[in-house]
Amino acid sequence: MSETATPGTDLIMVPPASLVASASLGVPSAPAGPGLFDRALRRITGVWRDMASSVSSTEDDGVEAQIRACLSGRGGEVSARNRAAKLAETYASLDQAGQRAFLRTLSDFDSDATAIAAAYAKLQAARDEAQSAAAKSALRRALEPPRVRLLTQFTTIPDGMKFIVELRATLLGIMKGDPHLTALEADMRNLLANWFDVGFLELKRIDWTSPAALLEKLVGYEAVHQIRSWRDLKNRLDSDRRCYAFFHPRMPDEPLIFVEVALVQGLASSVQRLLDQKAPVQNPKEADAAIFYSISNCQRGLAGISFGNFLIKRVVVELSAEFANIKTFATLSPIPGFRRWLDKQIREDDTTLLAEDETKALLAMEPAESGAAALAALLSRRHWVRDAAVAKPLEPILVRLGARYLLAESNGKRAADPVAHFHLSNGARVERIIALADTSEKGVKESAALMVNYLYAPDKIESNHEEYAGEGKRQASAMVRKLARGRA
Repeated sequence: MSETATPGTDLIMVPPASLVASASLGVPSAPAGPGLFDRALRRITGVWRDMASSVSSTEDDGVEAQIRACLSGRGGEVSARNRAAKLAETYASLDQAGQRAFLRTLSDFDSDATAIAAAYAKLQAARDEAQSAAAKSALRRALEPPRVRLLTQFTTIPDGMKFIVELRATLLGIMKGDPHLTALEADMRNLLANWFDVGFLELKRIDWTSPAALLEKLVGYEAVHQIRSWRDLKNRLDSDRRCYAFFHPRMPDEPLIFVEVALVQGLASSVQRLLDQKAPVQNPKEADAAIFYSISNCQRGLAGISFGNFLIKRVVVELSAEFANIKTFATLSPIPGFRRWLDKQIREDDTTLLAEDETKALLAMEPAESGAAALAALLSRRHWVRDAAVAKPLEPILVRLGARYLLAESNGKRAADPVAHFHLSNGARVERIIALADTSEKGVKESAALMVNYLYAPDKIESNHEEYAGEGKRQASAMVRKLARGRA
């Protein structure tokens, strides 16, 4: 989702003291890539290798044999950890094909159908409550695949939790249509959903004094508005900005998800102005609004395990406690599915797309067979957002169509746009749709430069969430509702 950017000249700036302390960091020429994570992997595989060295050399080094040795339970806890470390180190040493084969072998350690059938037969034959309870317990044990026990063993080794998260990330990319790998992924997802329950997570603020490695990860994980330089990063962590992330106690150096917040006056209407590095720093005590302008999931292996709704609610509480003057909590969000939807409606010649006066206005600007064709031609112009003669007349048309897309277009009961679904399911309402709010190449390509303010009213979050989750009802301001009905 990140924008493609050419690094600016300000990349030669001296990084903060915490970054200078990291000799291997150097001066980056682009957002942090795999280098940081490769270094971390080399460090931890070295630890695993040291632990594995104590495992008897007479044991078979094959993957299946190592898995069986881990499951056998021979020796004490130290031996079990060392075997798990050896298996993890083996996986890390494999190429892509080898890792796929590893996961396929692991998936074979499924429940024993014969044992399940026998346990179920005992349950059916149970004559009293005590026998039934014992049979149910035995059936549950029989149903648990041995591979689940092995995955749990990995949590006992250094960075074992992160290892399982990375295992699932790999699995998600290769399991296509393979029932064995799909079943293994389901086991991993269930385990991780329990281990990463929000009750176990820690909310931390990230600022310019945070450790160098963490700041570098922030740059690498940003998925909405690419961080282009250290100056850009410092701007996002200044006194009128906030950045919060969820961490797990077993992955203390790895953010799971983070949100960036601007403390401003009023609802923000341009992401370019919000991220302007030359803009003066505002006094946060004079701000009356907190604008959530970027939220990024950091761990591919935790896909489908939602933290975002809890993160936003926790940050609202944190900011309310720190700044009594902030009464408005809202986002400045893209509409990434808008252009795709709009282009489809144009191709299919949707006669409800444009009003008669809109068609006339468009044809006056761009002679074409229809108003929709004229709209498509105008939007295909390379720099239409910079041409006031084009952009100004398009504004009300695009804003109205954006309102229709957000409030009327559906994917089942949920909003068609993924970002809209995220915020509506979290209890927000569509407050305002803004034209020319993101004039970047990505913003124009995906959202026709539109952005949305989703409002989080603390006293309405829960009721909004319940109505959307239960009935698919989308909350919106009166103005947005009016636009969606086709009236400006």
